[in-house]
Amino acid sequence: MSDKRTSVLVVEDDDAVRNLIVTALGSHGYQWISATTGEEAVAAIAESTPDIVLLDLGLPDIDGQKVIAKVRLWSQVPIIVVSARSDDLDKISALDAGADDFLSKPFSVGELLARIRTTERHLSYMVREEPHGSVFENGDLQIDFVAGTVCLAGKDLHLTPREYRLLCLLARNVGRVLTHQFILREAWGGSQEGDLASLRVFMGNLRKKIGTQYIQTHVGVGYRMVRV
Repeated sequence: MSDKRTSVLVVEDDDAVRNLIVTALGSHGYQWISATTGEEAVAAIAESTPDIVLLDLGLPDIDGQKVIAKVRLWSQVPIIVVSARSDDLDKISALDAGADDFLSKPFSVGELLARIRTTERHLSYMVREEPHGSVFENGDLQIDFVAGTVCLAGKDLHLTPREYRLLCLLARNVGRVLTHQFILREAWGGSQEGDLASLRVFMGNLRKKIGTQYIQTHVGVGYRMVRV
């Protein structure tokens, strides 16, 4: 990790849970700020520009999914949902809205910190320097690894950090079938079977943004980027 400490916004209205999280963050060297409502969270993201957001869905004013939708209109800050809602539909809805990860309550501090470290690695990947002129082109799709930007037919695309990570992984392996396990290991930091549903959601969202012609599904195996 760099000398700059990662800043985390904790959005949680339960005092006990919020205190547990911020105590863990502080004891492990993270900077943190907190909010107890959705509106406070949106304002804090705009004013304080945290590196990572930990977001509860059951907030007293507006639902956490609406917070995600609002923030995604202008920010790609990584959002980790920390919620008592453990139903697959809730998880998929949050990911569809633009969340990057989902951690169900109750959770261990160790697991929470591991999710944060994984997100930090994704952020580092996005800003890592690449060789000068390292640009990937495939039909109308262009990825500038140095600038960390994606264009389609000359227009900038707004991708979440996880979507960008997946797209770069596929582009660097164009023509190769990448298994679910490989993708989960590289993009999620693990190969837990429970993340397969998340992978499908992110891949579906990515296809909506770049077009279905670039990514082939190999049922039961994985995905492949093809030349168009």
